[in-house]
Amino acid sequence: METIKNFFKNYVIQLSVPKITIIDILEIIIIAFVTYHIIIWIKNTRAWMLVKGLIVIGIFGLFAIFLRMDVILWIFSKTIGFGITAVIIVFQPEIRNALEQLGRRDIFKTIMPFDDTKDRKEKFTTKTINDIVKATFELAKNKTGALMVIEREVTLHEYERTGIILDSQISSQLLINIFEHNTPLHDGAVLIRNDRIVAATCYLPLSDNMALSKELGTRHRAGVGISEVTDSLTIIVSEETGNVSIAANGEIIRGVDGDYLRTKLEQVQGKSMEAKKRKLWKGRQKDERKIN
Repeated sequence: METIKNFFKNYVIQLSVPKITIIDILEIIIIAFVTYHIIIWIKNTRAWMLVKGLIVIGIFGLFAIFLRMDVILWIFSKTIGFGITAVIIVFQPEIRNALEQLGRRDIFKTIMPFDDTKDRKEKFTTKTINDIVKATFELAKNKTGALMVIEREVTLHEYERTGIILDSQISSQLLINIFEHNTPLHDGAVLIRNDRIVAATCYLPLSDNMALSKELGTRHRAGVGISEVTDSLTIIVSEETGNVSIAANGEIIRGVDGDYLRTKLEQVQGKSMEAKKRKLWKGRQKDERKIN
């Protein structure tokens, strides 16, 4: 009996629930949030294959520890530093892409959503939207391939240098003429900044996303590739089918019509709320006509 009392006194009674504060709860939430997004990021990139390889190496290491394989453990201890460096080098594009996506998210505006509609400036005029839409579907009707990249917050200077500088005002006639077959500027992408065509025949990075349809050619993969590394909006016209596609945030939407393209351009312009108001107003007018 005395032995049981001593056991509870020395071990069980000493066990106590640690004091949990609000800071501890906040730390748990932050760690869980970051861990979840890291796992999602790893799942959607080539890093998932790396994780599988590291799991195999880890299991082999546990066997080495259990069987006391001193030579193998010594090799592990000497090469782990080089292995971490090699991982960073091999997956540099994925790490850079993840950091760019983190930088593009306006965290402070999400936490403190101030009304900045007064300070917000339009990216380009309504005339520019009309010219882009008109040129896009004129090219699509004639099955003329085209690739137009519209700059948003992330600058495209790096890709502007790969082409021929134009710095000209946007017009539907100019865009159609640029992408005409057998013209010096038709090959490559056109970069658009505000109301100007800044450059043509620009080279873009190709997407290595294996989930993209095999039907998509180099033009579409370039459109998706530039949207993966920047926040740009890319308009792609297929030379084979004449279909119009839009690429943004690493995703592609195929077979869009003029109204959808105009809506997306108005969102880039900074008029998404005004566009919604116009649609609501048109809807009310239609309802009034039906009633009358």
